[in-house]
Amino acid sequence: MNDPTSITKPLQTASYGVILISSFLLLSSHISAQDPSLRFGGAIPQEVETVYERGLAWLASKQSDTGSWQGGHDGAGLDGICLMAFLASGEDPNFGRYAPNIRRALRAIIRSQDATSGYLPNSMYHHGFAMLSLSEAYGAVDESLLWEGGKPVRSIGQALDLAIRCASSAQKVNRWGGWRYMPNSTDADTSVTGAVLMGLLAARNAGMAVPDEVIDTALEYMKRSTGKDGSVAYSGGFGGFGESMNRSAIATLVAAVSKHKDSEEFKATLKHITDRLEHSEGSYKEYFRYYMAQALFQGDYASWQKWNAATARALGESQAADGSFGNGAYYETGMSLLALALNYRFLPIYER
Repeated sequence: MNDPTSITKPLQTASYGVILISSFLLLSSHISAQDPSLRFGGAIPQEVETVYERGLAWLASKQSDTGSWQGGHDGAGLDGICLMAFLASGEDPNFGRYAPNIRRALRAIIRSQDATSGYLPNSMYHHGFAMLSLSEAYGAVDESLLWEGGKPVRSIGQALDLAIRCASSAQKVNRWGGWRYMPNSTDADTSVTGAVLMGLLAARNAGMAVPDEVIDTALEYMKRSTGKDGSVAYSGGFGGFGESMNRSAIATLVAAVSKHKDSEEFKATLKHITDRLEHSEGSYKEYFRYYMAQALFQGDYASWQKWNAATARALGESQAADGSFGNGAYYETGMSLLALALNYRFLPIYER
């Protein structure tokens, strides 16, 4: 690969066969546990509202009848990214205007899952993002409405349990303790590992049973791959360091969400990204913005505010007239919206 941090290439080429509310009571407990200004952030900037509304409308108009977004990066992960964009805006997932889109996307993801292995195709990137989206929907979506009179394939919880088992099995055959493109890969990289690890952390936060050993082993792999200067290696367990804001942002995020903010690695990667707030990626910029937004929000709220304002302006200027990004690309549009979703903060994974 020319750029080992790329999420788009495996989403495009792999062919193996990053609880919205949970319940009213759970939402109330989440709110009380956080600084309200961090949970809701006050009024949403108008430029964010405009970009987000136009983007969601475009995604809704492009969703297929089966619930998928079919394009260059087909797979459960792409559907999960688009699904999270809808969940993140905070509208009622059961009776809001986009509730039908949410249900169709969930059905598409669940139907795509291998009933035996639990694999969510078409790569472990897809698996990680799909698992994350299922975790964010778990407990928020009324499953009596999900299948709309049709025969249920499986519940969201059952799909998540299968996905967790798949990730656990894949890790056992991986000599590094992480993940790469396929469930049977024996090598690992920090980009794929970050995607799968975020899915597992979200599942655990949603109340699913995730083995501590699986989380700890993956975190140790990320830790071994992190240099003292906050740079993060790409593959294997050592070496390969170099400038990659993507990988440093991913490492910062997984450490924060797993509650390891006191680690030296977290402090190093956070410094690495906060010292470079004006950094701009020449390629895979949507991927960069997605992780940078969450990493900064979790690690340095003031830096996130500054970075968010600049990102909102940039996305407002680059959004097409029809509401899409990337010349009408689903992946680019979904990820661009998620880079702004922390302005709403309705997804549980966004809690600090």
